[in-house]
This record gives sequence, C-alpha cells and structure tokens, in this order.
Amino acid sequence: MSQPTTGRRRFLAAGATALGSAAVGQLAGAAPAGAVPPRTAAVPRVAARPAEPTVPDGAFSLGVASGDPPPAWRLGGAPTSGGGMPDQAVSVGWQIAEDSRFRRIVGQGTARAEPSLGHSVHVDVRGLRPHRDHWYRFRVGNQLSPVGRTRTAPPAHAEGGRLRLALASCQNWQHGWFTPYADMAAQDVDGVLFVGDYIYESGPSATAVRRHEGTGEPYSLVQYRNRYAQYRTDPDLARMHAEAPWIVTFDDHEVDNDFAGEIPQDPDRQPHDAFVARLTAAYQAFYEHMPVRATAVPSGPHIRAHRRLDFGRLARLQVLDTRQYRSDQATSQEGARSPLLTMLGAEQKRWLLDGLRRSPARWNLVGSQIMMAETDLLVGEGKQWFYDAWDGYQVERNELLAEFAAFRNPVVLSGDRHLTMVSDLRRDFAEPNSQVVGAEFVGTSISSNGDQDQAAFQAEWDPRRPDNPHWKLLDAHRGYHLFDIDRDGVDARVRIVDTVRQPTATASTLAGLRVENGRPGVELA
Repeated sequence: MSQPTTGRRRFLAAGATALGSAAVGQLAGAAPAGAVPPRTAAVPRVAARPAEPTVPDGAFSLGVASGDPPPAWRLGGAPTSGGGMPDQAVSVGWQIAEDSRFRRIVGQGTARAEPSLGHSVHVDVRGLRPHRDHWYRFRVGNQLSPVGRTRTAPPAHAEGGRLRLALASCQNWQHGWFTPYADMAAQDVDGVLFVGDYIYESGPSATAVRRHEGTGEPYSLVQYRNRYAQYRTDPDLARMHAEAPWIVTFDDHEVDNDFAGEIPQDPDRQPHDAFVARLTAAYQAFYEHMPVRATAVPSGPHIRAHRRLDFGRLARLQVLDTRQYRSDQATSQEGARSPLLTMLGAEQKRWLLDGLRRSPARWNLVGSQIMMAETDLLVGEGKQWFYDAWDGYQVERNELLAEFAAFRNPVVLSGDRHLTMVSDLRRDFAEPNSQVVGAEFVGTSISSNGDQDQAAFQAEWDPRRPDNPHWKLLDAHRGYHLFDIDRDGVDARVRIVDTVRQPTATASTLAGLRVENGRPGVELA
C-alpha cells in the first residue's frame, strides 16, 4: 500500500453519528483501491461562494467516519499530511439521507473547513429519526467523497430491543495489517467502541511488517497529522469507519507511552513545557481525525473525552478518560495502595458514579482504556502488578468496585493489554472469595504484538492462573469482541484472525461468553 506523501496536505471530511446521535470522523485525499465501499450516487449541491480556493485532487482519500450515539447527528472531516492545501477556509457540502441512493435526503448544508483546524469540519445534524440507518457524503468543488453509513440510537424511552457492539483497541501499524476489521464489517454492528491506541507514536522500524512514516516519533501537529493519515489508509480500517458509527477515546500511544496527565513517560528527556506542547499537538490531531463531537475541540493541552451515551433504556455507556486526570504511576506496591492516587480525578469520579446511580438502563457499560480486574504476575505468594493499569490505583479501584455492588448490571469494556482477558470483578481482589460485583471484557488488540506464539504465551501465563481465579478466559490471538445485548443478557463472542502479517486473514470465533441479567459475573457459554 502506498503511504501518504508528506509534501502535500490532503483535505479530510467525515461523518459522525452513531446509533442515535452522531460524532465526527474524517476523510482525506485519494483513497487506495478498495478502502471504502463505492456507495456514491448523485453529487450534492453546494451553494456557490466567490473566490473559493483550489483544492488538490484526492480530497477524500482517507475515507469517511461517523461517531457517538445520542439521538442527534454530526459529520466531520480533517486533513493529514503535510501541506498542499490553501491557507484559507474551504466550503464543504454535506448530505445525509435515509437511503443509500440519496432519494430521501433528510439533511444537507455547507460547512467551512478552516486552516486553523487542518481544514477539518465537524457538523452536528439534529432531528434525525431514531434507531435507523442513514447514509452521508461530502463534496468539495467537483470532488465527491465515498458514502458512509451510520445508525442512530433508539429513543430515550425505548424499552427492550437489542444492541450489537464491537469492542476494539490497540492497532499498531508496524505490527501488522488491521485484518480483524474485515470480519467486523460483515457483522452489521450498531457501533464500534474503540478504547484507545488508535495510532502508535513509535518511530519507524526496519524490521516491521509495515513501516511507520517519518524519521522518528511525532512531536509536532504536522507529524501527528501524518501518522493519523498513514493509519487511515489501511483498507479494512477505512471500510469499517464507513460501515458503522464509532465511539472513540484515546489511551497513551496517541500521545506518549504511559503518560499521566502532563507528565511524560521520561520527564528527564521531555521538559514540562515541551510535553505540554506535544499534548496540544496530539489532542488537536486526535480531534481532527476522529469521529468525536464538534464540542470536543481541545483547549490547548486539554480535551473533554469522558462522556455518556444512552441506547434507550437497554444500555447506558459511560466512556472514561484514564489519562488526563490521573496521578503519576506508582513504582511500588506501597505506592499503589496510597489513598492519594487517583485515576479519574475527583470531578470525573463523581460524574461516573452519578451516571451509574441515575441510570435508567438495564445494562450499565463502562468503557475503560485500561484493565480494571487484578493481574497478579507473581506466581505463588505475594503480588506483582502493572502500575499503569487500575492495579496501580488500588484505593480508588476498590472504592468503585464497592459502589458497583449497588448498581444494575455493571459491565466494564477495556483494552490496552493486547490480550483477551475476561474476568469477574470482585469487590476486593485481596480477598479471592469477596463478592462478585460485575464483569470485565478486556478486548485483544487489532494488530499490536502481531502474530504471537500461542504455545509460548500459554507457557508464560498458565502458571499465573491459580493466583488469578477471577480470570475466565485468557488468549493472545488478534481480533475483537462482539456483544449482543438484550434485556436478558449479554452474549459475547471473541472473534480472532489467523494472521495480521498479510493483508487478508481468516476469522473465527474463539469462544462465547454470557452475562445474565441480575447475576454479576461472566461465564463461558
């Protein structure tokens, strides 16, 4: 696959919506063959404006995307790759329809793509009918985007029904192709919950399956734009963005590995002012390229990422931000047990608990970038934890788990670990027989860690199982999790692929699991 040229900036535009309300995404210049299904139809009309700048060919090569699902709608776009766009605003026409041939248009208009945001646009479209598919497209001059499909959420009062969600995370370009998305695109999902590590900030490697662009890690806005542009040229990722709305958040690699608030992984090498500038660039590039809400535009080194989405009265999804407000990671078990450490910050913690207490939903889903259940790495007596995960914030994690006992059907959906790790959530992991208060699905990675040696993985991890009796499933294949949620239960399938080292792969179901309504915990189906 050809990589984006760094010599010219491409215009991106994308659609945002999801099961009810929409979020944002982007498109970009000349798409690789097969990147997005060719659902184009008649060209939408854009009101003529005097002295419109000339836009280079290939304005929509990075495809389209839609996002978040309250009952509203948003479309969006962004640029990525260096230069070439005029240093002036550009008019972008958009249309949304209830049919793929755009015979029943329910919204249209013109947005201005400003150079200050990389010629990205985020358009909120209100008044769409709930719980149905919609199709959207964009136009710049005589260039027409691919067509994207999105799905609005059920109305707030809706009872029952069914929700199909895919859980994805951790897609390292250098570790392999994003082949799990080809299977996901065939599943007719209502939405994709992506819980972090959409890009990786590592420099290029000569031994990689696919080499990162550039000459090192990204630090500037242009460098982050180039990295996003490269990732968006993966054909399966581009197609999946066009197939369904995404609910996206970031973890650490969208900025810097294991950063905490305004503290980088290596503060001796990244002074505070320099890291704040890096955060500012990274968050702006995230906003420009992701299907997030128009109101999520960052303010310098800060961006609002935590938010709440309702799917009728069936499910409430609360997406956390486990990076911006956290204390610096502990370096010892004593430090991890400090009551002074916070993962969420006081305001976000109150917001989460308030949303759970007031929830009208049968299922209370929590999107967490990092694993909440314990991972004890030490075989035998004692404990050994990953301090970057919730294990490094013991007091706040245990406070949340104690609260979970009072809430209806809490289910945590996580990523980061590059493994499938499905667990019961216990009130206190120091007491293996303490109350089960919920379930957690840690989704495996899309490509990160590549095609692992399964025998070596089992030899390393099987001895740890007796020290982690809450684990119900542990696996190291690449893939994603697929959830079918109704009033009676959550049925989960772990979908895996046989390889990410090639651009095509064979998918299969590794395992099925179920969470029963009113019965905390998870079991193999």
